Amino acid sequence: DLIAQAEHDVVARAILLSNNQNTIDEIEKAVGDQLDVLPEPNKSTATEAFKLSFAVLCKDLDECVAVSDDIAPEHLEIQTKNSMEVGKQCANYGGLFVGEHAAEVLGDYGAGPNHTLPTGGTGRYTGGLSVFNFLRIRTWMRIDDKEASQNMVNDSIVMARLEGLEGHARAAEARSLTTEPAYKKAK
Repeated sequence: DLIAQAEHDVVARAILLSNNQNTIDEIEKAVGDQLDVLPEPNKSTATEAFKLSFAVLCKDLDECVAVSDDIAPEHLEIQTKNSMEVGKQCANYGGLFVGEHAAEVLGDYGAGPNHTLPTGGTGRYTGGLSVFNFLRIRTWMRIDDKEASQNMVNDSIVMARLEGLEGHARAAEARSLTTEPAYKKAK
């Protein structure tokens, strides 16, 4: 699976997180053995990509989750005991592939999850392309109860001034029941 990521591009990164050094060593040996017999041009591409790739030895699975969330990978495979429980702890990724049989390649070509996913750590704030990307989201508000809105009005006055936006503060003051608007004081 690491090779499948590395063969995409010479600047691709295949990253392995584990809390077991023996597992890291075994996987690195297996990757080397498999690279030796990978055909061209895939072999050259993957070999270059592995120069940017790395493994991280974590103290426990919680640290693996924290490191993964910091990286926010495009594809995140969880292959461990209780993989679904671990996967539910992860927050930042493009696509999540849970369990040793859920290889990312199956998501690309067989199982059907989205193949247009956030890269470069953008999984921290966005997900994969979906039908929602083609919807126009509009927001609106309505305030009918002037008395009930006073806490919000007063907070808005303070926040606007903290941001240095006096016009905003005065617009909120015009709706205040307790604060005389500054524009009236200036006369």
